[in-house]
Amino acid sequence: MKNTVLFAVAVLLTLASCSKKTHPAATTQTSRTPNNTVSTTKKTDREPEPVITGVPPAASVTTEPAPLDFSAPMIVIDEAGKVITSKDKLPVDIAEKVDYKKISHAFTPEQRKNLIYRFKMVPPRVLFVPENLASKSARGIYVIYKKKFWYWQKEDSLFYLDETYYQ
Repeated sequence: MKNTVLFAVAVLLTLASCSKKTHPAATTQTSRTPNNTVSTTKKTDREPEPVITGVPPAASVTTEPAPLDFSAPMIVIDEAGKVITSKDKLPVDIAEKVDYKKISHAFTPEQRKNLIYRFKMVPPRVLFVPENLASKSARGIYVIYKKKFWYWQKEDSLFYLDETYYQ
């Protein structure tokens, strides 16, 4: 009897503690007004961001595109033959060489079944890999994707899944 009461109390306590919603703490923001006085306001989730007035916009604002971060392989063509990475996200020299009409092909149903049976997943067909992540061998430049799949670099500088996986 004692054990069931203690167990029921423990379960109710656990349910009650897990059901509470948490909200981020309110922050205090200090800002300067035009007449050099300091004002402190409390900022909560529901209040909109303050709008700064009286500051003239910059005469000529030029925004350069952010430098592309190539720290990991990017999927260019997925297993269904869909284009995932557009040409504007690839480096310029590679984007000029790529012809999506030629490389966007899906796996056949038999190839898909074979890949799912052997590896429990279907890998993407084409990747873009930065030079610092690629490895060289006597056969060519390659990368191992997800520690399972070998991709080989072709003339257009993209990496294609080794045909031995799906043939």
